Amino acid sequence: MNPTSSDHPPVAFGKVAVLLVNLGTPDAPTPAAVKRYLAQFLSDPRVVEIPQFIWQPILRGIVLTTRPKKSAHAYQQVWTDRGSPLAVHTRDTAERLHAAMDGAVTVDWAMRYGSPAIGDRLRALKESGHDRIVIAPLYPQYSAATTATVMDEVGRALAAMRWQPAIRTLPAYHDHPAYIATLAERIRAQLAALPFTPERIVASFHGMPQRTLDLGDPYYCQCRKTARLLGEALGREVMTTFQSRFGRAKWLEPATDTVLAALPAQGVRSVAVVTPGFSADCLETLEEIAMRGEETFLAASGETFAFLPCLNAEPDAIAMYGRLLESELAGWV
Repeated sequence: MNPTSSDHPPVAFGKVAVLLVNLGTPDAPTPAAVKRYLAQFLSDPRVVEIPQFIWQPILRGIVLTTRPKKSAHAYQQVWTDRGSPLAVHTRDTAERLHAAMDGAVTVDWAMRYGSPAIGDRLRALKESGHDRIVIAPLYPQYSAATTATVMDEVGRALAAMRWQPAIRTLPAYHDHPAYIATLAERIRAQLAALPFTPERIVASFHGMPQRTLDLGDPYYCQCRKTARLLGEALGREVMTTFQSRFGRAKWLEPATDTVLAALPAQGVRSVAVVTPGFSADCLETLEEIAMRGEETFLAASGETFAFLPCLNAEPDAIAMYGRLLESELAGWV
């Protein structure tokens, strides 16, 4: 007997979705939860580009026995009643963007490391009838250690599916006019609300080993371009620095902590720090910059310091994401 449409198991199809993806976070600000998170994060060969037979003994024998307690303490400084700031802001962004799409597109969210996992959300979307999905890594600048590893994980999830959804990817938006304009407008408002006028604006991006630039990763150049375009939009110079150094390898420079410690000796007594490589506030912005960055600057005889929060899930950010996704959804919606 020839099969007919009535012989096929019932399936749902025909819907469109956007899956927002951010880096990830522990489930709780405890050493055990942080250890689980770091084990996954630092085992990714895109993140630590050292042969695994060399790196894993170091990771398991040294890093995961010493770092979780320190990192858990840092997470405790920024944890909220709703959980990790990064998860809260990413979830809020997805929910508000979903509402703004007015039923035409489902917007969901996932984390590359930790939960909710990319594979779990992709399977849930496909099973509920979403056979066209835009993957939107919330990284303005492209890096193999961020955007590429998201797509690696998407590929692993697709490899386990018999009926795969069609996939599109939101490109890096480091120089997109909507991103630069939204960022500049937000920073103008934040600066106007300060009780002082910063003598210097520092744009701190997450650091990467120098080796990534040497191997052709565009991240460094895209960070510099974001800062340049932002400075042009604001009508004043914006310094580019890189934070979050780890290990003994040479990292992209100048380092944020080194710059903040040196500025007072150069006559800079007031500074504002922005983090345009982060879509949402997280440990690296709230603890490393807003807390420790301020301590570094003031300890070096700086007088006034301001951290300017990320775009997060504010209305202007939601409108911007809608604009960024227009071209990726074209023909589907």
